Formats: sequence, C-alpha cells, structure tokens
Amino acid sequence: MTRGRARMGYASANDEAARLVADHVDLVRRIAHHLVARLPASVQVEDLIQSGMVGLIEAARQFQPGQGATFATYAGIRVRGAMIDELRRADWTPRSVHRNSRRIAEAIHQVEAREGRAASDREIAETLDITLDEYHGMLQDTASSQILGLADLFGEDADSDRLLPGTSAAPSEQLEREQFGSALAEALAGLPERERLVLALYYDEELNLREIGAVLEVTESRVSQIRSQALHRLRGRLSEWTRTGSDS
Repeated sequence: MTRGRARMGYASANDEAARLVADHVDLVRRIAHHLVARLPASVQVEDLIQSGMVGLIEAARQFQPGQGATFATYAGIRVRGAMIDELRRADWTPRSVHRNSRRIAEAIHQVEAREGRAASDREIAETLDITLDEYHGMLQDTASSQILGLADLFGEDADSDRLLPGTSAAPSEQLEREQFGSALAEALAGLPERERLVLALYYDEELNLREIGAVLEVTESRVSQIRSQALHRLRGRLSEWTRTGSDS
C-alpha cells in the first residue's frame, strides 16, 4: 500500500510538471523572440526556443510553491538562463570585447569609489586612457555582447543559479538572495536619471532601441551606448558579487 501511494505521488508530480510545461510554452517563445531581436542575425530563434524548452522542463520539475515566486517568474529566469547558456557555448563575441567590458566596469568602480558620485563618460575614458570617442566605441562593441539580467551584470563567470528564487531553502542562501536584491535596488536607484529611464524602457516596457531613441530624441546608437554604460555601472557597483574570471 505504501509503495502504491508513493507511485501515485510520483505520477501526480509528473502530471503537474507536464501541465506547467504545456501551460508555459508561449512563455518560451516570447522570451526567445524578445532575445533574438537584440542578437546578431546568425542566431536562430528556433535554437533559442529549443534550449528554452529544456530550461522550462527543468523549472517544472524543480519548482517549489511557497518559495516567494510564481512559477511564471521562476520559469522565466530558468528559460532565459538556459538560452544564455546556449549562447555562451556558441559565443560569437571576441574575447577582447569581454576584456573591454570588464575594464569599463572596473574603471567606473574606481572613479565612483574615488569621487563618491556617478562617473561621467569623460572620467571613465580618462581612467581607461583613451579618447571619449574610443570609449563610446567600446560601449557600442560591448553592447552586442550584453544579453540581459544577471548575465549583463556579472559576465561569463557568474553563478546566477544561487540567486534564483526557490532553488534552495537554506537560510544562508535565502539571506544572500535578499542581500543581493537590496544591493541591486540601491545600485539601480543611484543610476543617473537617463540611464535609469533607458533601462526601464528597455527591460520593463520592452521598447527597442529605436523606440527609446524616439522618446529621448537621440540616435539609436546613443541609446545603445547609454544602456551599455548603465549595465557596466551596475556591474562596477555590484563588484563584490562578481566572481573573478580569466582575462584570456
């Protein structure tokens, strides 16, 4: 009888996971199309959907109700993470761009630690020992390597899984997630107004760069630079959460 109940419980859990997957297939497609619009033409949306479905299935199997997040929120993070992992495995971005991204974040951190305020474009360029035009070019180059969310903030070596809601009930990890959330909220609140607005329009309102440019009355290229700088500024301000990676 006990073994029979265990089998019934296992079947019930599998049925619930299957239902969650079936109910959230459109979520995978939405995330894939949202991502592919920001990526080079060589990236195929079908590949993103395929990797995203793997993430959705894993999310359905591992989701624990009552951990403070809805399944859609939890699955969205897992699906994006699976897609980003796949993109990293086939990374088209030159290593020099990744190195420059780290250099920009470090320069911003240095200036802001010294001055106690937001670093200006010119100060960052001076710290990097390059011209303002060269700095803006670096921002433009690194913008194409920035996908979204935690990957934008922490780069290739981040262990974002430890920050996902519902991945562990350990008190220390729960505290770490809460501390990260507070640190991120503080870092976002301290961004210059235009950078905050660009991130809000891009991530919350899901406007594309051209649409944001129309709102701000600047070029699409300038919006890309502002967004890239905002993400580097956040990465610099949250440097204590970054796990140092190789510069190779």
